[in-house]
Amino acid sequence: MTDLSPAAIALYAVPLAVLLALYVVRRARQERAAARERDEAIAAGLTEPPSLHPIVDPARCVGSSACVAACPEQAIGIINGKAQLTSPAACIGHGACAAACPTEAITLVFGSERRGIDIPQVSPDFETNVAGVFIAGELGGMGLIRKAAEQGQQAVRTIAKRPRGKFAHDVVIVGAGPAGLAAGLCALEQKLSYRIVEQESGLGGTVYHYPRNKVAMTAPVDLPIVGRVKFSEVSKEKLLAFWQDIVAGARLTLSFGDRMERIVSIDGGWRVQTTRGTYDTGAVLLAIGRRGTPRKLDVPGEEMSKVVYRLIEPVQYLGQRVLVVGGGDSAVEAALACAAEPDTRVTLAYRGDAFNRVKPKNRERLEAAQGSRNLEVRLATEVKQIFADRVELLRAGAIVTIPNDAVIVQAGGVLPTAMLRELGIQVETKYGTA
Repeated sequence: MTDLSPAAIALYAVPLAVLLALYVVRRARQERAAARERDEAIAAGLTEPPSLHPIVDPARCVGSSACVAACPEQAIGIINGKAQLTSPAACIGHGACAAACPTEAITLVFGSERRGIDIPQVSPDFETNVAGVFIAGELGGMGLIRKAAEQGQQAVRTIAKRPRGKFAHDVVIVGAGPAGLAAGLCALEQKLSYRIVEQESGLGGTVYHYPRNKVAMTAPVDLPIVGRVKFSEVSKEKLLAFWQDIVAGARLTLSFGDRMERIVSIDGGWRVQTTRGTYDTGAVLLAIGRRGTPRKLDVPGEEMSKVVYRLIEPVQYLGQRVLVVGGGDSAVEAALACAAEPDTRVTLAYRGDAFNRVKPKNRERLEAAQGSRNLEVRLATEVKQIFADRVELLRAGAIVTIPNDAVIVQAGGVLPTAMLRELGIQVETKYGTA
């Protein structure tokens, strides 16, 4: 075998050295950006993930960046050669990072040492300790679309194996997200009498509220009647359109704008009381998200139709005088979106003295927009009363009246933990554990 000459070695070595140098420079730049993002989150107090989130075992992490590439929210980054959750508040718990990790260094957990997350205890069939009441999907801590859909089906198959009762429904499914819709398809397949009730006006559950452009589906989803669905990465809009096509094609029975208010035990079954009716059933499947029921202001006039709890399309407020209430990212984003519409005047009211829970980028956008005539921010301000053409605000003991055509309340949600405990369902608080 002939030895390579110095010239030949240089021919191969120089390009490799250049490529290696470019990689090192690029990697160092990415790590500095990730460190800045982490430091900004810490400075803003945005260090607590809202639900399911990853923790990384540094002994097993090789810094491959596969988890970074897999995260649509860009909530994870590489710092000092190891993966870290750099934007905890942006993590929504879909688990794509854990699925992508080549060394299984990522574990998905609930809560943290500082902030616990209430998780109801369920059996392998997703039945709670209260017979006949099942929980599937995000309420049970599973935000992954595929897993939520599987849980909804498993719960219904368990219900189908039991004797049919004397009630109008074999199962009432609360929630029309992936878990609820998959459960409804399974109920059709199993020839069960069912009803799906959904407090929102549209499909998709938590997916409906995603502010981002992409939703990760890390593995195919098997759905009754429909078959295998192969999505690797799909836009929120396309995913919702997909669910709408399934509902229409399968003729699923849904009741929108129908919020569950109470579940009471009756002889051998359950009575589900909602804002639109009462449904007697042999079993109940709670497939609701952890967003909970929108938190209300509890002020006079809040029952008016001009008051909503979610921004759907900013263009619908074109030329109007809009009040947005809240101090989180959703409130700030809603205010900015409406203020961007021509001739729309927006007032953002928050009872706190500062937007401490808002991401740095949203805070920067808000500060820049305040210089325009379309957006006014009122801190340390609460809503006193809502009228047809105006709103009374309370600040420092004084009432200020502003003209108003619409009110968007973004004050978070009330989790159904109290209702679960009232039913006798065991709930465990997780502090950074699986």
